[in-house]
Amino acid sequence: MALRYWAFIYLSPGFNHEKDIDEMKSDQTRVKIIGIDMNHKEHVIEVAKKLVEEGVQCIELCGGFGPVWISQVMEAINHAVPVGGVFYGPEARRPMLDILNSP
Repeated sequence: MALRYWAFIYLSPGFNHEKDIDEMKSDQTRVKIIGIDMNHKEHVIEVAKKLVEEGVQCIELCGGFGPVWISQVMEAINHAVPVGGVFYGPEARRPMLDILNSP
């Protein structure tokens, strides 16, 4: 089975999971991209369930969720589709913390 529909869920200050949604398509694949406010990570559960109902084949979470949220999402959707995460390597951690901690 070919990958036809997948989703990426990311965290960003002030984003609303009900309206900060974008979708891109090619002739072969479509991806839905959804932003969630950094202070409301718990919304990822309802977003993931809805995506599974829509037929996504896999869900990718931004690194800000971490492994605990990946596990919680997998449990919440009963392992219906693969759930993974994007993470920065050790060389990028300090610069990312500097960005996130700046005013």
